[in-house]
Amino acid sequence: MTNSVQLSLKEKIGYSVGDTASNLFFQTFIVFLPIFYTDVFGISAAAISTMFLVTRIWDAVNDPIMGMIADSTNTKRGKFRPFILWMAVPYGVIGMLMFTTPDFSENGKIIYAYLTYTLMMMAYTAVNVPYSSLMGVISPSSEQRTVVSSFRFIAAFVGQLIVVTTTLKLVELFGDGDNQLGWQMAMGLFAVIASILFVITYSTTKERVPAPKTQKNSFKKDVKDLFKNRPWLLIAGATIFQLTALVVRGGSISFYFKYFIQDQQINLFGSLIALSIESFTSSFLMIGSLATVAGAVLAKWFSKVIGKKNTFAWFLSVSSLLNILYFFFEPTNVYLIYLSQIVLSFLLGPVAVLQWAMYTDTADYSEWKNNRRSTGLIMSASLFALKLGVSFGGAIIGWTLAYYGFEANVEQSAESIIGIKLLMSYIPAVAGVLGGAIMIFYPLNNSKLLEIENELISRRKEVEVNLT
Repeated sequence: MTNSVQLSLKEKIGYSVGDTASNLFFQTFIVFLPIFYTDVFGISAAAISTMFLVTRIWDAVNDPIMGMIADSTNTKRGKFRPFILWMAVPYGVIGMLMFTTPDFSENGKIIYAYLTYTLMMMAYTAVNVPYSSLMGVISPSSEQRTVVSSFRFIAAFVGQLIVVTTTLKLVELFGDGDNQLGWQMAMGLFAVIASILFVITYSTTKERVPAPKTQKNSFKKDVKDLFKNRPWLLIAGATIFQLTALVVRGGSISFYFKYFIQDQQINLFGSLIALSIESFTSSFLMIGSLATVAGAVLAKWFSKVIGKKNTFAWFLSVSSLLNILYFFFEPTNVYLIYLSQIVLSFLLGPVAVLQWAMYTDTADYSEWKNNRRSTGLIMSASLFALKLGVSFGGAIIGWTLAYYGFEANVEQSAESIIGIKLLMSYIPAVAGVLGGAIMIFYPLNNSKLLEIENELISRRKEVEVNLT
């Protein structure tokens, strides 16, 4: 095994479409789930906040269990790939049920929301811990994994683009005025597509980095190593703040356009164009997704020039600070609203790509330092950090809306509008800057990663020789 392993284009694309599958639901959670629960499903913003936090208690147990199961699995198909196949259909079915509105009382709806949201997070863990772990063993080369991560997140943003450009149109098409039916059918379509894409990922990939042959499974030892893994602790902390910022801003966009920007006409090249709330929201999200993809394409170049750490830290911080502009925009500042969306979304592209590549680097670091590899546990713990950020972000949205007196589907008070503007501006700015600041202390630069990579390859060769 050498560090010159070159992955085929087929495998890069095959692996990456798994993130398209994931993001058909994950991006829907970020952008539309809060407003779906308040304006369509029919539960209060405060109830949503409590649910997002309470369900994390189970995740604290469930996520590392999934990592331990994956690390302990040994089949002819590999450690991680089988789970992607087995969970493809359940993931889609539960996702559709989550966006199904039952004819229950408000308390009954809250119970149903708790149940389906918890099951969806479990399904997300069961497929995404193995999926993320697979990237850590798809190649022994850190550079190749960064390339794969670039493909992965281009595919992820394709999923995001599909969500932001088609979801509201599909809801309108399938529902024909019945938003509850429209959401159920739209997510049912996404479920079918996601299941097929996960099967493609399973069918086109290979696992190439085994755990050390002399390693014995020890969950206690792996957990101890995890919390002594300084690079992982730092990127996990940054992830919590990064996802908090992303979810707060992403989840408030629909509220921002529906209740603050609203329907209006704009002058485009001398012609007046009428933009509905739905068109405004979809086009704003679409242009952001395209800019993010452009940034993701350049992630490898940025990481080579200024390093993964610096790219992550500075791009996250600057993009977060740009959110502050949205507190001061007026509804008529359409061009400035779009321009700032393009710039900050472009800066977030490399951050998203490098995040998971850096997690796989921390798995290498752990093996280099402790002579043990626990990719599944590291990725499951990383996924828990991500979901913790998602939960904090969702809870902050609900609490802020409730505090400022938000009421669904009515004209908002001046105070409520301030709360919505804060969710688009200062709150995600603070969270994102904190995430960027943490990464200043991240110790794995490009030269250190190359040293670790070469030493691990030498160790594996030596073990192979000694065992033959």
